[in-house]
Amino acid sequence: MNLVPKYVFFTKGVGSDKKELQSFESALLDAGISQLNIVQVSSIFPPNCKEISREEGLKMLKPGQITFVVLARHCSYERNRLISASIGVAKPKDENHYGFLSEHHSFGQDERTAGNFAEDLAASMLASTLGIDFDIDADYDEKRAIFHMSDKIVETKSTTSTCIVENDGIFTTVLAAAVFILE
Repeated sequence: MNLVPKYVFFTKGVGSDKKELQSFESALLDAGISQLNIVQVSSIFPPNCKEISREEGLKMLKPGQITFVVLARHCSYERNRLISASIGVAKPKDENHYGFLSEHHSFGQDERTAGNFAEDLAASMLASTLGIDFDIDADYDEKRAIFHMSDKIVETKSTTSTCIVENDGIFTTVLAAAVFILE
């Protein structure tokens, strides 16, 4: 059985509820994937995997379908707490080579900061695999320039969800996901 995904789409969501699990369910609903049986997988972007829009991807899935995802999620019930969840992606120029996805969740990071962190994680993993020489401690903007100049990495980006918890005792969940489709 070949379980290498042919398609991927990215989504994100936010949900709140008195119960943590229902907060997570609300975030899944906001992301459009609450009707799926989600199986979390690690962070390889498959060779020859085509990125499609969320709308296209959701049309290809059926309620109850077992669906593989790379998932970042974070939850808090502390009022005024900024929470974030982000998926970073780094795609190689050679579509026959695999890329990387990363999951990142944090307190206190805005969308840009969390997204850049996740993107940096994915790009650094791919760059190491491709033999691109870079300073791991360099600023991400410096590394991004090296990665793209190497002509081995074609795209890096992120999908990030952030939220400030509004009420004490009400759980808020943020999530970001890379959703794989096998068809």
